[in-house]
Amino acid sequence: MDKFTKLEGVAAPLQMINVDTDMIIPKQYLKTIKRTGLGIGLFSEKRYKDDGSENPDFVLNKPAYRNAKIIVAGDNFGCGSSREHAPWALLDFGFRAIISTGFADIFRNNALKNGLLPVTLLQPAHARLLELLAASPLAPVAIDLDAQTVTLQDGTAHAFPVDPFSRHCLLNGVDELGFLLGEENAIAAYESAHPARVCTR
Repeated sequence: MDKFTKLEGVAAPLQMINVDTDMIIPKQYLKTIKRTGLGIGLFSEKRYKDDGSENPDFVLNKPAYRNAKIIVAGDNFGCGSSREHAPWALLDFGFRAIISTGFADIFRNNALKNGLLPVTLLQPAHARLLELLAASPLAPVAIDLDAQTVTLQDGTAHAFPVDPFSRHCLLNGVDELGFLLGEENAIAAYESAHPARVCTR
């Protein structure tokens, strides 16, 4: 998993609430267990017309946002069915962070485990961010995971929460298994100090 420390880049405004995982990555793309190659299916029912051509009205098809690294979404992002393919598709497309006022719990957990940072902002800060994006679409947004802040285009910094374990894993670029492997010596020391109990029954 790639480290996440600081991210500064263009943010694409996806002003929709209740964006569910089926919208993020439709069910026809769930046949694979590979984490790569899913970017083509990201928001495919919104990105493409019935004839396969791009929908010019969808935000990710607009020239300003083709290389965006951040999505600014409406409330309850990632609701619906549990599918780890959703963060895989977002990452494969090039996104590293999603900013919203709220996330579905399962999506948030899946995102954090895969290196995608869900950033929860209070509604006033979120609204201000969208206002600034409307005025200056290419002005960068800065996310500092170590400080747990988002700095908007007007220079104001806003705190966001993240649990300590997920923060540690993202900052160090390790998933849960990688974290455990890094503690191998400590685990071995504990095991040697606590011999297995023998049942005498």
